[in-house]
Amino acid sequence: MSALKSAFLLAATLLASCGDDIAGPQAIEDVTFAASLRINLAAMTRTASGLYYEDIEPGSGDPAAAGQDVTVAYTGWLIDGSIFDNGEFGFRLGAGQVVAGFDEGVTGMRTGGVRRIIIPPELGYGSQGRGSVPPDAIMIFRIELLEIG
Repeated sequence: MSALKSAFLLAATLLASCGDDIAGPQAIEDVTFAASLRINLAAMTRTASGLYYEDIEPGSGDPAAAGQDVTVAYTGWLIDGSIFDNGEFGFRLGAGQVVAGFDEGVTGMRTGGVRRIIIPPELGYGSQGRGSVPPDAIMIFRIELLEIG
């Protein structure tokens, strides 16, 4: 057998044998969250898109709606409990300035409210990942709505 043919067969065998090991997005319901995150999916609300949320503090005033400028303080974690980002920033709700899951998660919050959201990969950075967020990552955020308007 030629060296080229042997190399081809070895490569084909390796590819076939690792097909089941190729990582892809996991369903939120199928992952194990770090204990430090204290995630209880049964106590959270699941939206039609697959986002999970729970209000920790309800806040007051009118709910935030698409087209409004909002300012939030946030911390973002990965499922292993590591923080990938935190800070404070403003954006126009529903304008696509943030990932779809963040837009959806902030919609309906009231000023002073605190919400925890769990964003599935398809509403986050998907298969591309971004910065310290790996491809197909589930993201967990604690968001405080500081201001509407």
